[in-house]
Amino acid sequence: MPGPILIDARAATRPELGGVERWARELTRRLPELAPGRYEVVRPRPRLVHRAGHAWEQGVLPWLAARAGARALLCPANLAPLAFGRNVVVIHDAAALRHPDWYSQAYAAWQKRVLPALARRALHVVTVSEFSRSELVDLLDLAPERISVVYGGVDARFSPLTDPGPARASLGLRRSYVLCVASHTARKNLGALVPAARALATEGIDVVVAGGHRPQFTAETSLGALKLLGGVDDELLPGLYAGAELFVLPSVYEGFGLPVAEAMASGVAVVAADTTALPETAGGASRLVAPNAEDLSRALIGLLGDRVERARLRAAGLQRARAFSWDRTAREVDRVLSDSGGRPTGAWRSPPGGGPPA
Repeated sequence: MPGPILIDARAATRPELGGVERWARELTRRLPELAPGRYEVVRPRPRLVHRAGHAWEQGVLPWLAARAGARALLCPANLAPLAFGRNVVVIHDAAALRHPDWYSQAYAAWQKRVLPALARRALHVVTVSEFSRSELVDLLDLAPERISVVYGGVDARFSPLTDPGPARASLGLRRSYVLCVASHTARKNLGALVPAARALATEGIDVVVAGGHRPQFTAETSLGALKLLGGVDDELLPGLYAGAELFVLPSVYEGFGLPVAEAMASGVAVVAADTTALPETAGGASRLVAPNAEDLSRALIGLLGDRVERARLRAAGLQRARAFSWDRTAREVDRVLSDSGGRPTGAWRSPPGGGPPA
């Protein structure tokens, strides 16, 4: 009888909740429900979660996989143990290789050394967009057929029917607001929103940013015109989205851009940068602009004054968001791992009608 497929749930235990952590939490929950008996979830002991770091992943995890006789190890958060030879790893983007200056020197050096090695040794690589697939082919010198594209999903909690009142009250949001969900890092390009924030403040509208700083990234400075909420409790996020007049993501590099999908599902018109994976995720249902202060300001101010266009984008976004489902994500990852040995049958990508088109 073949051994189980182990799921590395270390990222699912992190207190911050970005796209990578969301992937880890959703797969950790849904895959065992989808195929009972096929998957086992492994994670550090609670007292070690925030101290063990890479030591648990690189040292303890391969030992656990070998002891369990695992036919494969699914690692959903960019890293996998180099000492175990049957990894299927989800690599969300190649930003640390493409732009190492956006990260701390230690983190960039670690990624440069480890990411190519684990990708070469993996049974198979999953990534989250056609854009990221092309980046991995280019920067890791991987054959395209060794990489499958599986899109992320949107939780049903993100809905235009969500009451924004509790989030507004808890976060002290008394005025109308434009929302951005992003960490305070160079790639998120938050400084490009400052001129728009200054202009909109005179009209009684705040530009609100939900997200904190992560130590592996280079932080942006001079964000004083923005209303910075820091990390927002996951229970408040759906209401925070639903209460926004607009959503904006000015990033200059995204592997997928999960907040764009969540905003569309929440019935909020979206303005996003016309770069990297964002046009692929938006799928024609968002206003795409160059990620500079002038174009972002023009788009935000223009849409706030155009109810008809905002309504059109809301409707288009709701339609687009129906393509993103965590159940579908889990089924597609399960399909990548579907043969009895845990060895993928070849490249897999979301089919027409089964996921967002590129």
